[in-house]
Amino acid sequence: MREGKRRAAGPAVKKSPKRERTRKQKVWRVARWFLAVGLVGALLAGAAFVVLYQAVDIPDPNEDFETQTTFVYFDDGKTELGRFATQNRVSIDLDQMPQSLKDAVVAAENDSFWTDSGIDPVGIVRAAFNNASGNARQGASTITQQYVKVLYLSQEQSYQRKIKEAILSLKVQRQQSKSRILEGYLNTIYFGRGAYGVEAAARAFFERPAKNLDLRQSAVLASVLNNPSRFDPANGKDAREALLGRYQYTLNQMAELEMITEEQAEKAKRRLPKFPEIEAGSTYGDQKGHMLTMVRKELTRLGFDEEEIEGGGLRVTTTFDPEAMAAAKQAVVEERPEGFKDKELHVGVASVEPGTGAVRGFYGGQDYLQSQINWAVSGGQAGSTLKAFALAAAIKDGFSLRDTFDGNSPYELPDGTPVTNQGDASYGSAINMVYATQKSANSAFVDMTMAMDDGPEKVVKMMDAMGVPADDSRNGAGFPSTSPGLEPVATVALGSATVSPINMASGYATIANEGVYAEPFIIEKVVDRGGETRYSHAEEGPEPKRVLDADIAADVSYALQQNVTGGSGTAALALGRPAAGKTGTATNGRDEVSSAWFAGYTPQMATAVMYVRGKGNEQLMGWLPEYFGGSYPARTWTNAMQTMMEGLPVEEFPEPAYVDGDAPTDGHAPYVPPPSPTRKPPPSPQPSSDIESEEPTPTQEPTPTQEPTPTEEPSPTCDILGCGEPTPSEPPPSSPPPSQPTSSATPGAGTTRSASPRGQG
Repeated sequence: MREGKRRAAGPAVKKSPKRERTRKQKVWRVARWFLAVGLVGALLAGAAFVVLYQAVDIPDPNEDFETQTTFVYFDDGKTELGRFATQNRVSIDLDQMPQSLKDAVVAAENDSFWTDSGIDPVGIVRAAFNNASGNARQGASTITQQYVKVLYLSQEQSYQRKIKEAILSLKVQRQQSKSRILEGYLNTIYFGRGAYGVEAAARAFFERPAKNLDLRQSAVLASVLNNPSRFDPANGKDAREALLGRYQYTLNQMAELEMITEEQAEKAKRRLPKFPEIEAGSTYGDQKGHMLTMVRKELTRLGFDEEEIEGGGLRVTTTFDPEAMAAAKQAVVEERPEGFKDKELHVGVASVEPGTGAVRGFYGGQDYLQSQINWAVSGGQAGSTLKAFALAAAIKDGFSLRDTFDGNSPYELPDGTPVTNQGDASYGSAINMVYATQKSANSAFVDMTMAMDDGPEKVVKMMDAMGVPADDSRNGAGFPSTSPGLEPVATVALGSATVSPINMASGYATIANEGVYAEPFIIEKVVDRGGETRYSHAEEGPEPKRVLDADIAADVSYALQQNVTGGSGTAALALGRPAAGKTGTATNGRDEVSSAWFAGYTPQMATAVMYVRGKGNEQLMGWLPEYFGGSYPARTWTNAMQTMMEGLPVEEFPEPAYVDGDAPTDGHAPYVPPPSPTRKPPPSPQPSSDIESEEPTPTQEPTPTQEPTPTEEPSPTCDILGCGEPTPSEPPPSSPPPSQPTSSATPGAGTTRSASPRGQG
């Protein structure tokens, strides 16, 4: 009997055959699986996006893209001098932008801008696929995305940054209107040529404000922003052709979107607009760099911080007059000796307006891009130009123009130190101060300083009060606010101190303004981006201050006029109107002539000119063809002043008052005519020069009783200055006014000499 499995009781069960799935069923099964996975993935992605959306906050804008350009203007408040900028940007409202520009940008960059949600999902997928394929990374950004990327993110090309960009774009889209987004975008995006935003771009490409752009110009800017380097027509023929293609595309898009008609598009497509020649040159080139550096420093002194100066959108009106600036440069170029350039021969020129203190013009020397030293501010040893302030101090202390002092050379100080006149010339043991000023007699000025109680201190105090700052105690006033080496020593009037041409002109402007000092300034007004006046010199600047009686100023002015009519400053006679001034030279510690000056004024303008060499204290004698203040500096002064005085009325100076106070009398006998000046052999050879020719012998000097009283005019032929004919080397002055006596021309330029080494120039 076979063994086997026993069947269970009941009827037999018949097995059905295994069924095969059809292809359609298999595909559907896979599809259902992918659908389920996709649905789960979408749910997860959506959940992740929601989490990210909640987690990502809109960050603070990138600081650079929030800045606006600060503009600096000349004194008219309209002519641009220069600008300060982190980025060259001027934000304007959307309604200040022409419709053609707004339409062109939307048509070229994002034609669905007004209807989309701020992102382009299809574009993002396409860009992601392209990037995954190993091709160049692509953006696929809407205007909103571009705005978000520029304002809040970096330019990094990464998936993380794109995701964050999309999230922020959706958030910005919900928080801001489309108009606000477009306005922000057009004020932020880079157009090339250093211009951020449409206002800066309109000026950079077409030299006009954005509101004045026409259709062609608008289409160009909308095309350029896509690739500023490739589409800038200034980059050559290839760039111009590339721009033309993009430009035509933009116009076609505008027509297709019915922003313009087909006829308008066809007409505009025929040619690109004209591009004006944009003047090449640096913002800081030539004297502009010196001006802007001064303005920046002064804004800081007035309380504006660096961030506001660089990117606060300020509007700064300066005191600088473009004609006065040009006059200073022209004078230097025309009068300096041929073959001597700015790199080695440094000329500083400065003009300050009497009564206001406004610095109207200056010449700082070498192109700022070549050297940042502004010689109108750095200055040099002042030499005999400081004698004007010593004379003011002496008259205030009780002396008068008639008082006499020792004009012989050498003059010996109490400690035995000798003080010599130029060429060691002696003018007599008792010469009055008009004659001493005309001849620039060092000995007489030192004698006068020593005759005052605490004379050196009083001279320094007078210089400080009139505009030559002794120290930095006046809240930084002056350019600069100190005068290195200005110390109360017996020889202080001889000018070993370092003074800037601006401060020197300021001091002489005080004399021109009849003794009223006006602090020099260069910033008239500052207005912020909102139109609010943040600073006004007229309202907040210091009030002019009387520091010298008007009669004393008139006497000082009278003495300085004699230096022009018959002294070392006769070159200024070519100005053709009343002028007063003083020449000066100084020597360094090696007893070398290291600076040459002429400072002078008319009632309307005070100007100082300084010539120095190398580092500011190197030898001029034997290097320059002429090295005294009455030569190149005086001629430069005259040239500049002729331009600045053109068209202005001729104004006379006040008559001298011959102020006479209660001064010490010991050693100061009544005035007697000085003897013929005698010369002693100089310690080193002196080059021949018409300015250094032999002094004429005075043929007659009046006695004190012959001197005019304050109400009388001095004789036109013989007075307290003496009589005589000019030397052959100097032409006689032509018809001096009755109040100014005819006097001999003088060779002396008042070279400063001292026993102690000088400071640097």
